[in-house]
Amino acid sequence: MKPFKSLIPLEEAEKTILEITKPIKRTEEAPIEDALNRILSEDLVANMDIPPFDRASMDGYAVIASDTFEASRTKHIKLKVIGSVHAGETCKLQITKGDCTQIATGAMMPQGANAVVVIEETDSDDTTVQIFKPVHPNENVSKKGEDIRTGTKVLKKGTQLSPRHIGVGAALGISKLRVFEKPKVAIIPTGNEICDIRGKLAEGQVYDINSHTLMAIVLENGGIPVKLDIIPDDRKKIETAIKKTLRYDLIVLSGGSSVGERDYLVDVITKLGEVKFHGVQIKPGKPTICGAINGKVILGMPGYPTACLTNGYVFLAPLIRAMARLPEKSEKTVKCIMSQRTTSTLGRHQFLTVRLVDGKAVPVFKESGAITSMADADGYVEIPANVDMIEKDEEVEVKLF
Repeated sequence: MKPFKSLIPLEEAEKTILEITKPIKRTEEAPIEDALNRILSEDLVANMDIPPFDRASMDGYAVIASDTFEASRTKHIKLKVIGSVHAGETCKLQITKGDCTQIATGAMMPQGANAVVVIEETDSDDTTVQIFKPVHPNENVSKKGEDIRTGTKVLKKGTQLSPRHIGVGAALGISKLRVFEKPKVAIIPTGNEICDIRGKLAEGQVYDINSHTLMAIVLENGGIPVKLDIIPDDRKKIETAIKKTLRYDLIVLSGGSSVGERDYLVDVITKLGEVKFHGVQIKPGKPTICGAINGKVILGMPGYPTACLTNGYVFLAPLIRAMARLPEKSEKTVKCIMSQRTTSTLGRHQFLTVRLVDGKAVPVFKESGAITSMADADGYVEIPANVDMIEKDEEVEVKLF
């Protein structure tokens, strides 16, 4: 056994990780169907006018506006109907004074017409229409280029593509968008005691939980997880596995990060690169390692599932989002009261998982090895390192999962 040399505060650990994190510079073309929430890597400039032609914005009659100026409820203006235009049709009709055409919303305006009288302000038979209300030029007409003009910068580099941005690309007929690549994250489970979930447990073993929770966090925050085979508690094999994964953008290991006889990770990172910190003043999740090898960040997570998952939310998620150039994830919080007196460890920033019941926060944390400590929780209460107790009925802020 070898004790932790020192523990650093949570805020310092978070700052250290982000300081050594480099956003992905590689770019790729993503099909527009798969571009949602990706980050645009170049300005998107319009290659055409939107709409590409003058079109009706209402159902009615395309007219020469001046023909309607004297129309009123008491004085109807009669115009000759020379045809009709439907959306999607090429319009070759020519409107002259005294003429009009029936027109549908979105249909191309006929030559000579410069306004549309809505259908509710008319009365028609087969060949003529009576106008009850005047219209001014361009009324109820969407002009060519009114929405977007050719050459306009419609989306800026760095935009996180939302459904409305996808719509802009589709309007311009763009099937692929140039975006930054997603960070590829190698996940290495370690430990003699863990077994692949598709395998058969031997005596003394448990199934590998951490790989799957960490993969989910990577996916949820814009990365691509790559799970490797389980590595036993063997210094040489751990070193070999890390060397093989240096082609990825980020390396995350679970297990082997503490100070036990078989916890080799800190020694391996020291040999291959630099340990930035080992041990954080948090609960759960104290035995956490952050290092750098050949410019790549490497995180060593605790082996216990609750501690690993907590640190996944606290350290891994923000790290991946920074690499993927995504904004910080907004947190939803609610205020309620504690259901019972709760003690904490002075000097350790605690993440206390709770369930919300009738406006009260009920602690559900069992121990770091119990995954249900998270699965049964609605969120967590942060207890600062300088606080050792929260009283019953004291108001707290719950950060929701």
